[in-house]
Amino acid sequence: MKLAVIDLGTNTCNLLIAEIDGKTYRLLYQGKEGVKLGKGGIGKNLLTNEAFQRATAALQKHQQTIRRYQAEKVVTIATSAVRDAANQNEFAAHLMQRTGLELTVISGEEEARLIFEGVKLAVGNLPDDTLILDIGGGSNELIQTKNNAVLWKESFPLGMARVVEQFPISDPITTAEVATIEAYFEKGLANLWTQLNGTSISGLIGCSGAFDTLADLIDQTPPGTKQRIAQHIQMSDFEAVSSQIMSSTKAQREKMTGMEPLRVEMIVPSFILIRLLRKKLKISEITQTDFALREGVLYEWINH
Repeated sequence: MKLAVIDLGTNTCNLLIAEIDGKTYRLLYQGKEGVKLGKGGIGKNLLTNEAFQRATAALQKHQQTIRRYQAEKVVTIATSAVRDAANQNEFAAHLMQRTGLELTVISGEEEARLIFEGVKLAVGNLPDDTLILDIGGGSNELIQTKNNAVLWKESFPLGMARVVEQFPISDPITTAEVATIEAYFEKGLANLWTQLNGTSISGLIGCSGAFDTLADLIDQTPPGTKQRIAQHIQMSDFEAVSSQIMSSTKAQREKMTGMEPLRVEMIVPSFILIRLLRKKLKISEITQTDFALREGVLYEWINH
């Protein structure tokens, strides 16, 4: 059976197509289209007319791919930007009319759970007190593990599209702006600090956008050309890329090999967040995986 999973996120609309045979699977396709659903409206919890158009175009493009692979089942999931939008019903109706796809809007809790399942599909058994982080445009999901299961999870509405809409960022970013954004994350993640109080984190697993870009920048590979189920990130490489990003101008980032165009602005606050977690939680090990929410849906289909 061929399954297509569409993950309509705040920044990107991701597509996975897999062939399922009993408990085994084979990935046939992984791809994404930029949608920037948060642009111009996320601060007001509204999806703009332009966001409607971008989402429609992305879904129609994915449908062409789905038809090419002849997937029998299509699951379409929407997350933070749609979840928080006052006009989400109108948005879902518009997409249904234009594409025939039924949108399932999931909660932050459900999003975190599916991300965990996706990571488990990638890495198998997880050490206790692994921290999984999915950096999104609308929200960030953080998950702590125990006995290869979720010990604690939370979805924080501190996504990078929200940050760039809320805070003016100079080109390049100033030290004062870095401090302001770091303080915003530090305050917003109060529940995380309380949960992990005194706990030693065995490693950070980063999935989705910013971590994919981090790996591409380290490997000097164009976005989307290298598939990674799990890649260990050397701390020296992280520090080097991190320093380069934090001191760069927008024009310099646009020219970097591995930089995805729609990540040029949002990569800066993403690195502020990762650096904060690394410093506060004394993280000495980072693993990047391409697997996240879409693969979590695939995991459920394999194991249902």
